[in-house]
Amino acid sequence: MTESRMAIEGKLIIFSAPSGAGKTTIVHHLLSKMPELEFSISATTRECRGDEVHEQDYYFISKEEFLHRIAKKQFVEFEEVYSGTFYGTLRTEIERIWAKGKTVIFDIDVEGGMHLKRKYDGQALAIFVQPPSLEVLIERLTGRGTDSEEKLKERFAKAEKELKYAPQFDIILKNYDLETACNEAEQLVRDFISSPAL
Repeated sequence: MTESRMAIEGKLIIFSAPSGAGKTTIVHHLLSKMPELEFSISATTRECRGDEVHEQDYYFISKEEFLHRIAKKQFVEFEEVYSGTFYGTLRTEIERIWAKGKTVIFDIDVEGGMHLKRKYDGQALAIFVQPPSLEVLIERLTGRGTDSEEKLKERFAKAEKELKYAPQFDIILKNYDLETACNEAEQLVRDFISSPAL
């Protein structure tokens, strides 16, 4: 099979959820268990946090470069997630992973997940990770201690809006117990990868 043929037939797994729902932990679990998956690294204009690494956690680029790449249509999806802060998926990132014969896995915000699902309909499995409640989500985000009061309010408002998108995804994965959610996610992903592409 040629690389260009693989690029046509590649699959994508999309995990979306409001911040704090547990999607990142679930995606890390899947990556540790399934070597056939590879994480799609997003590009962002935000500052690097803590021990994050460029080209491993994110492609950290300037806002000017991000806007330049938008103009050149290099993103399959992008969004101004918070005021002045952009996130997006570069087309070359998906092609890079498909060229290796792997399935692309995304840990992406809800609107970005919806864009990808529409764009790659038939090749993508879109999973919405649902927290037990908005109250639990607020507790988790507050407990992180990484955000200012203002940033937390912004996250809460966004989360409330994002929870309404859940029915538009292929599957709603309830994360009431993390171990159970990880096991369920693994089964869903294995079934999807082994099924023929539509």
